[in-house]
Amino acid sequence: MLRTPAAVQDAERHTAHNYHPLPVVISSAEGAWVTDVDGRRYLDCLAGYSALNFGHRHPALIAAAHAQLDRLTLTSRAFIHDQFADFCRELAALCGKELVLPMNTGAEAVETGIKVARKWGYQVKGVPAGQANIVVAEGNFHGRTTTIVSFSTDEDARADFGPYTPGFRVVPYGDLAALAEAVDEHTVAVLLEPIQGEQGVVVPPTDYLPGVRQLCTERNVLFIADEIQSGLGRTGATFACEQEGVVPDMYLLGKALGGGIVPVSAVAADADVLGVLKPGQHGSTFGGNPLACAVATEVVRLLATGEFQRRSAELGERLHAGLRALIGKGLVAVRGRGLWAGLDIDPALMTGRAACERLMERGVLAKDTHGSTIRLAPPLTITAEEIDHAVEQLAAVLAG
Repeated sequence: MLRTPAAVQDAERHTAHNYHPLPVVISSAEGAWVTDVDGRRYLDCLAGYSALNFGHRHPALIAAAHAQLDRLTLTSRAFIHDQFADFCRELAALCGKELVLPMNTGAEAVETGIKVARKWGYQVKGVPAGQANIVVAEGNFHGRTTTIVSFSTDEDARADFGPYTPGFRVVPYGDLAALAEAVDEHTVAVLLEPIQGEQGVVVPPTDYLPGVRQLCTERNVLFIADEIQSGLGRTGATFACEQEGVVPDMYLLGKALGGGIVPVSAVAADADVLGVLKPGQHGSTFGGNPLACAVATEVVRLLATGEFQRRSAELGERLHAGLRALIGKGLVAVRGRGLWAGLDIDPALMTGRAACERLMERGVLAKDTHGSTIRLAPPLTITAEEIDHAVEQLAAVLAG
């Protein structure tokens, strides 16, 4: 007798229905593959929304976690622990920044970036108290706190969670003219995803990020890059911004930084930005804890080799070539960069949810978004043969 149906029902019975997961119950995993409670294996082409860039249970990351579990797991920031300095120093070097502020979740990193930008605006730029504004883009996804959903344009994420936090201006993504018009003397930051993940892996025009950088420099505004999904090797470079030759004033990092083991996020910037924070003004009990730092330091060291960025770039070409060949055969568009792709399925054929359900039946896990779009973000440890397998299964689904 299969265990999955009862396990799915049991989970649904005792949880708030804020997610609509596929009916698969995973019990173990290794590399790019997961196994359910009935022993069926699936190729994971979502990788925890990029939280599993290094695959499930990467040996170096598991070893770092085990070693730290035997020594020390938490101190709070009331004290300094022996893993903290290495993590902050090595992550700062990877980012080319002077300082790092460790947190836990991506949403915490975004909230931290917003607070730092406002404080910088008041203390450094000289914006009058309470007048700071931050410009963001339509289609954004930066998290789900009440402040962040206040500037979301996704009604599912935003509706019925008001009253909303003021101080944000929303402009079309990729539109430099609209951005320039929205920025005024009270603007403290422009907050953008270099590639919009939740929106369907939307890549902006090639001149967009360089134009944002130039505008922010000219107007004395911080450019904050939310690289929580796009960063740490996902697009074929350490950061998506660097593929356009752009260096933001602040990086927001998360997901893959925790190696798929613990939640780790961070804000990286120079001292003239992050230095505005003083003791007692911002913090997190678990932020920068020893276990998180031990794992995340190993993540930074894996990235420092450049191996995973190269794999993403090279295997990404293979993935996108295979997907583009399906345009006109059930796909109407393919977007993305590196091992990250958004696929628009012909809505007359099926929904994105239906496509993911049929892929699951064929042993491949993916996630839908916005109706007829699905996203692929396999671990950077995936092989060429596994990529070909995933594309073959998608082709079979589209062919009916």
